[in-house]
Amino acid sequence: MRRITATLAMLALAGLGATVPATGAQAASAHCDEKWHNTRAGLVVAYGGTNCYGDVLGWTESWDSDWGNVSGPFEQGDDNQATSVLHKGTSGYAVQFFNETGQDWAGGHSCLRKSELYASDLSDNYFTVSGGVVRGVNNAISSHRWVPEATCDKFMT
Repeated sequence: MRRITATLAMLALAGLGATVPATGAQAASAHCDEKWHNTRAGLVVAYGGTNCYGDVLGWTESWDSDWGNVSGPFEQGDDNQATSVLHKGTSGYAVQFFNETGQDWAGGHSCLRKSELYASDLSDNYFTVSGGVVRGVNNAISSHRWVPEATCDKFMT
């Protein structure tokens, strides 16, 4: 009788866990997790909304030194619009995002490690100091490239 009671109690608790809704943070992570699992390997993807929602601004296996010009995987309206980013690269490199454009890769940067998979809300991330100013990453990415982690001075968390 005790085994039956204990088994029923355990099943009831398991059922309760299945009916309790996920918190907002868990739901957000679940959406970015779903996006990550459904994204083709090798890509970096930027979204216009938090938690990998909103418009897909661009996606690429390559780099783009100017998200605001008319060429490359990120174009015109993509500059300074990213609110979440996803990393499904296969090289083992980090993605280094910049707040400036150009192939001199100047300005502040912040990197997303391969192991981090995504940054679901860029509002709590910052670029390295550029010109004596610290800028937030949210709605401020203008270019990106793939680099070894040792190249990065700051990482998104």
